Amino acid sequence: MRATRLAFHAVLVPALFSMAPAFAVPALQAHRAVYDLTLSKASDRSGITGISGRMVYEFNGSPCEGYTVKFRFVTQIVTGDNTRLTDQQTTTFEDAEGKTFSFVTKSFVDQNLDKEVKGIATKETKGLKVDIDKPEKNSLELAATQFPTQHLVELIGKAEKGENFYETSLFDGSEDANKVMTTTVIVGKKTEGDKADPEAPALAKLAGDKYWPVDIAYFDETDKSGEEVPEYRISFKLHENGITRDLTMDYGEFSMTGKLVNLSLFSQTKPCPVSK
Repeated sequence: MRATRLAFHAVLVPALFSMAPAFAVPALQAHRAVYDLTLSKASDRSGITGISGRMVYEFNGSPCEGYTVKFRFVTQIVTGDNTRLTDQQTTTFEDAEGKTFSFVTKSFVDQNLDKEVKGIATKETKGLKVDIDKPEKNSLELAATQFPTQHLVELIGKAEKGENFYETSLFDGSEDANKVMTTTVIVGKKTEGDKADPEAPALAKLAGDKYWPVDIAYFDETDKSGEEVPEYRISFKLHENGITRDLTMDYGEFSMTGKLVNLSLFSQTKPCPVSK
């Protein structure tokens, strides 16, 4: 499961801005969000009879220094004759100019390390260079794209303008860190918050804030089969400050939901100094 891609939607913040941006930067909220995960549906082919777990997402940083995201995705997956515990832990950093993106992901199965992927992606004139340290050293040249924080900022910008459909691309270092994904994004009408919403207790003072319903489908750019079928889809409610909630992750043969159960807001960083 590509849990790390949730991080990009689980509220990433921009790193593409200089010390004195020429345009408005969304006022995104530094925070820690906790989501309870449950199985929504599963086909007989998947063999899955139950999923439960928890996702924790923590974002810190500033548009002057760059942003660090820590993300943990723990699930207990039940099949007909087996129960498996998976634990994925990811840390990423995007520099303030949006030129580099470092990532490390450790995946555990039943508390044993199953895989570790570590590397750094650098934007170059002709595209994206990815230097991988683990599981073994390797260098890749990929198509020009954007990082997760930029992807989210673009989404909020288009939503604010009332654009409800667009296509873009993304590199987030997930899986083997060897792909650029094409994404199609659908943004619904901005909606007033409802204090009767099941997630309102976790949102607390933000319960009445407006949000957009968003649906994003991910396609593998290297797939030349001609099939226009996404590898997976994610839908969620996106608040103006970047906080996301009411998640649905659809992997085709099964899907799961993520409900916000706890939200801690961190102190906002001071504005970047204006260069003279």
